[in-house]
Amino acid sequence: MRALRRLLLVEDDPDIRAVAGLALETVGGFEVLLCASGAEALAAAEAFAPDLVLLDVMMPAMDGPATLAALRELPALADTPAAFLTAKVQPGEVARLKGLGARGVIAKPFDPMTLAEQVRALWAT
Repeated sequence: MRALRRLLLVEDDPDIRAVAGLALETVGGFEVLLCASGAEALAAAEAFAPDLVLLDVMMPAMDGPATLAALRELPALADTPAAFLTAKVQPGEVARLKGLGARGVIAKPFDPMTLAEQVRALWAT
C-alpha cells in the first residue's frame, strides 16, 4: 500500500474547511487541496491526484454523494478511496454512505487534534 500524503477536502462551510485543512496539514503533515464545492473538486481533482478524498455530505448544488459519483466517472479517480464528513452518524446513514463506496465516515464536529489519526485509520482499512 502506498503512503497517504495528498488529501482532497470538499467542504462548503468556510470555517470547517479552514479548521480541517489546518489540522490535516499542521498536525497530520498532509498536503491538502481545499475545495468549497463539488464542482470545484471536479475541476481540480485530476490535476491534484489525491490519495484520499474527504467529502462533506450536505452541500448546496452537488452534495457529497453526488460529488463522489461524479469523481468516480473520472478515470484517474475511479478507484481513489473516499470518506465522508457528516453530523449524521446514525448506523443506517453510515451504512448508506459506505454503500456508495466510502471507506468510512468521520463524525462532525471532529476534534482537529485527532482528525489526521481518524483519516489514517480509514486509510488503513
